[in-house]
Amino acid sequence: MNIVELVPQFGGVIYTVVAFVVALSVIVAVHEFGHYIVGRWSGIHAEVFSLGFGPVLFSRVDKRGTRWQIAALPFGGYVKFLGDANAASAGADSETMAEIYRNNPDDLRHTMLGAPLWARAATVAAGPVFNFVLSIAVFTLVFMVQGVPRDPLTVGELHPMPGAQIDLQAGDEILAINGTPSPDYTDGTSWQGFLGDLPVAPTLDYLVRRDGQEITVAGPQPFPAYIYRVVPRSAASDAGLKPGDVITAVEGQPVYVFDQLKQVVEASDGKPLLLTVWRDGEESQFTMTPRRVDEPQADGNFATQWRIGIAGGMAFEPATVTAGPVQAFTGGMIQTWGIITGSLSGMWHMITGAISTCNISGPIGIAETSGQMASQGAQSFISFIAVLSTAVGLLNLFPIPVLDGGHLMFYAYEAVFRRPPSDRALKVLMSVGLALVLSMMVFALGNDLFC
Repeated sequence: MNIVELVPQFGGVIYTVVAFVVALSVIVAVHEFGHYIVGRWSGIHAEVFSLGFGPVLFSRVDKRGTRWQIAALPFGGYVKFLGDANAASAGADSETMAEIYRNNPDDLRHTMLGAPLWARAATVAAGPVFNFVLSIAVFTLVFMVQGVPRDPLTVGELHPMPGAQIDLQAGDEILAINGTPSPDYTDGTSWQGFLGDLPVAPTLDYLVRRDGQEITVAGPQPFPAYIYRVVPRSAASDAGLKPGDVITAVEGQPVYVFDQLKQVVEASDGKPLLLTVWRDGEESQFTMTPRRVDEPQADGNFATQWRIGIAGGMAFEPATVTAGPVQAFTGGMIQTWGIITGSLSGMWHMITGAISTCNISGPIGIAETSGQMASQGAQSFISFIAVLSTAVGLLNLFPIPVLDGGHLMFYAYEAVFRRPPSDRALKVLMSVGLALVLSMMVFALGNDLFC
């Protein structure tokens, strides 16, 4: 292999690393800002706010005496409060605390150790809470930008499709397809049943309202084997499939609806499949091997299926109307809560052995996903940041020493017993927590390399 052949691969690696750093930096900045601002509001002074670790590249001190800095290693960050022994707020700096006690005892109130219990707990909890707030805000914005489908279902943008002449136009209100009245598009159960009853054919008869007149026109399958999204790190992604591709055949057999493709993949038992794909007016063939995937179900359990890693979409984009702030915010809340509950359910099923531990991704997997989501567009990348922010907030609430949840656990002990854990106990627990976190990181990295 010569140097010219290496250039695209090297460029892809750089793109992946940059996307990962950007995503992580945004999430860490919001998390640490939560600690900082709530600490400031509750009277705890922040000495340093750092994005990254290691040698400092840039810094400035604000009027409150807080040093804001950017460090060379952009894989995290921290807020160091007055009197902290280190960036993790694990214990107190005895020399600093002694100096404060000698010179100005009133300043002890502005340290983490000397602040009231409520102020310390609020400051620590603020980091994960701000991660959740970021997720809700992003999803709310996405819902407001995307809008909600018009009622009745109205054709927005038609996607290019192979095959026969299509007479359906943007702006058509869909009243019925092949004689069956169109149900409410937002009613998922009715809509799925409606799609399942339609004939398997490349074109169907649409009864539409156009310019005030009801007419029948030829239109495509509403839900063809059209690729709306490619799942990062999947068989389809590795094979080079792209959003906008249309799968026209599997193993030489024509495919007209997405469910046909889904059934073939699920029945493949992991054997390679030859897919004929229509892209920009030309057909190409791709061979890929479905992979086992553990998928969450409505009842909270998981089902293992064979998947190639694509999400289907309609033959046209539904026309939308602007979502109101309350409706969008509610959607953002529901989306964030769904990620939390789904993550907890997945972890429990992994602990009990119901699903594979390969579902845990490490830094390599997250970086690859960051790059692939960024390559699918700004909206996909921003939505991924929101998902990752929820995961980071949830992880930090685990009651493991060195994590925010561990600090909250110590504060709960102090609230019950009216005294904090001993310094010796704290040191031991912090060491155990650090070892546990490092073990989890090594395990996740092993999944990236070997799963």
